[in-house]
Amino acid sequence: MDAGSEQRKGYRQMHSADVVIVGLGIMGTAAAAALARRGHRVLGLEQYPPFHTRGSSHGKTRIIREAYFESPEYVPLVQRAYVLWEELAERTGRTLLRVTGGISLGRPESPFITGARESALRHGLAHELLDAAEARKRFPALRVPDDFVALLEGRAGILFAEECWRAFIDDAVAHGARLHFGVRVTGFALEGSGVAIETSEGAIRAERLVVTAGPWTPEVLASLGLPLTVRRVLVVHVEPRRRELFELGQLPIFLLDVPEGEYYGFPWLPEQGVKFGRHDDGEACTAETARREVRDDEIAHMLAVLGRYLPEAAGSVLMPVTCLYTMTPDGHFVLDRHPEWPHVAFAGGFSGHGFKFAPVIGEALADLAIEGRSELPIGFLGAGRFGTRHQ
Repeated sequence: MDAGSEQRKGYRQMHSADVVIVGLGIMGTAAAAALARRGHRVLGLEQYPPFHTRGSSHGKTRIIREAYFESPEYVPLVQRAYVLWEELAERTGRTLLRVTGGISLGRPESPFITGARESALRHGLAHELLDAAEARKRFPALRVPDDFVALLEGRAGILFAEECWRAFIDDAVAHGARLHFGVRVTGFALEGSGVAIETSEGAIRAERLVVTAGPWTPEVLASLGLPLTVRRVLVVHVEPRRRELFELGQLPIFLLDVPEGEYYGFPWLPEQGVKFGRHDDGEACTAETARREVRDDEIAHMLAVLGRYLPEAAGSVLMPVTCLYTMTPDGHFVLDRHPEWPHVAFAGGFSGHGFKFAPVIGEALADLAIEGRSELPIGFLGAGRFGTRHQ
């Protein structure tokens, strides 16, 4: 077959599908895998190359935790996610998750403490509440203020983020999904019983559309008036002065609710060092205007906070990294169908804590796109709570 006929074949294949997915970050690839495994013809479109760093899915690691301080309603979803991560690892032969336990530090009234404890008590999750002295004794890497407490949970751990992303791509393709990178979606509209999607490569028609556009969601779904904002957040990777205090088995993943703000971190890992990020603050931006460079004063601030609470961690800086959070006003995700076009399902506004839920979000999107409903407990994530065009 000559090159011209190959190109024409690829063009024809790209322009027909049961379901088109816009955005192939972690949520889009999870949805692609879920739909393809159910036997649907799936076409995924992404404007950037695989594993790009312009959105919210890049980086080596993410936290997974079960005693969910944000709301007890997330616990059944994250428990389902644990099962699905294990199944994905078995299907793809990749190591995706490492349980380390988790420790949350804050004053007794901190939401990190009270929220996690409420989730643990409501769902019968094993946990411990430690005073500051006991926390310092068990974890010498931590400098815990005397008026703080610590909540320990056993199932928290590390997701190897890029491996997870690769695993979903592998799984989707293995089950027949066609994923096209370097294709930009410029608009979509109803067409008969389906949806017409305009792209940089021409028009596509599909029976169903799934939008998982990450920080581009405010633009892609602008007509819905969803109250989404985007902010740039910062992560630093450091080589600790005393690595032995920070290795796996010596320190779990950690969350800090301190006067300086809300932070999170990981024990030492090869090629990553100790990873430390801020969760509650960041510059307002869009996906296209986000400032990618990192100033010296930003790094200095992160090192100062890290040095205050994990003093032996603040050694040499390996690298700073920026990431984008797509925020909802209440910090909860938005997962729903289009109010006027039931052919269209979407997910977004993951507010910096969504990655761990990717496989269950993929399942839910597959349910919404094909069945119009889901048995998963996702009602609290509906767009109607915003009082926008969803009524």
